[in-house]
Amino acid sequence: MNAESMEKHLVMYLTRKSIMLLRKYLLVTESQVSKCGFHIVKKKRDVLYPKRTKYSKYRKGRCSRGCKPDGTKLGFGRYGTQSCRAGRLSYRAIEAARRAIIGHFHRAMSGQFRKNGKIWVRVFADIPITGKPTEVRMGRGKGNPTGWIARVSTGQVLFEMDGVSLSNARQAATLAAHKPCSSTKFVQWS
Repeated sequence: MNAESMEKHLVMYLTRKSIMLLRKYLLVTESQVSKCGFHIVKKKRDVLYPKRTKYSKYRKGRCSRGCKPDGTKLGFGRYGTQSCRAGRLSYRAIEAARRAIIGHFHRAMSGQFRKNGKIWVRVFADIPITGKPTEVRMGRGKGNPTGWIARVSTGQVLFEMDGVSLSNARQAATLAAHKPCSSTKFVQWS
């Protein structure tokens, strides 16, 4: 089963084998799968977010300022983008950065990227964000969920690339760095 057909049929109940497949193709960690309530769905313009969570509304929480060891090194590709500070990334920013990377590779490499190029998204927006409508008085509870965010720690790898040249990867990382709110840097495997 290739990655494209798996992405099309992503609505499934996760067993051990399917968790391993998701970790292989989508880079969703076990902790993110458990936070999602064991269901992941692909909806709304190819954006990944959980189908169901344990609670419909979460608190935003604090983003830890320190550097966590998990996800700070390249694990799959030769090049990548790494966050320089802790913060929150919206699901729209993650998807916009992914499209910027793919668009640059399609323009620069034409058919070669489809043969050899690969991109891995290492962050997953799994925390719902709520918002109240405008001109609503104070009180009366928390607002309705409006979107999804991912908490990003300092030094966490956001995207990985492989099968492309160093100059193309660096340019794509520069384009992708303009999309999220947090600052990022280009890293390469050594």
